[in-house]
Amino acid sequence: MEYPVSFSVDYVARRSRLSAFFRLVLSIPIFIWIYFYAIVAMIATLIAWIALVITARYPRPLYSFVAGFVRLGALTTAYTALLCDQYPPFVGQGEGYPVQMTFAGPLPQYSRLKAFFRMIIAIPVILLRYVMQLLLELGAVFAWFVIVITGRLPRGLFDMMVLANSYTARSDAYLFLLTETYPPFQDEVTRTAGLAA
Repeated sequence: MEYPVSFSVDYVARRSRLSAFFRLVLSIPIFIWIYFYAIVAMIATLIAWIALVITARYPRPLYSFVAGFVRLGALTTAYTALLCDQYPPFVGQGEGYPVQMTFAGPLPQYSRLKAFFRMIIAIPVILLRYVMQLLLELGAVFAWFVIVITGRLPRGLFDMMVLANSYTARSDAYLFLLTETYPPFQDEVTRTAGLAA
């Protein structure tokens, strides 16, 4: 069965040295936008949690809003970690954008019990997410040096960083109640990328 949240990044070997060199500075406007978006997304998630516990349903407008926040976070992380050179769109994912994150939509019915105890049963996900975030950050530092010096991002490093970014993105979808199934360590996209390398 396919996981209801997918994440993929198109591989491009040649990279902009200048854009990579100033990547953190270039990311400041999107970080500011995410900060304010996060405040509203947290409130929306709290309202969704109450709705899930009472009705076992995730209201579609709230789902779409929170999914948009999780998507923007994943796309911004990919941009900041040097997985792509194109600036992330402030809303949506943009036509032809090299990073894609899709959601299957809200389930017809959620488990009230799983929703109520989400932060407790999510502890293993939070721990693995932390490790994967560290892996992504270490990869990004190494990628920065490699791109600034050579203007290229090696495929092996790219695949490792996509694996970390994709798990982080799927775990965020789980933590924001968009799905109630534990996120897989790898999905079809990261398995296929690993075989192709």
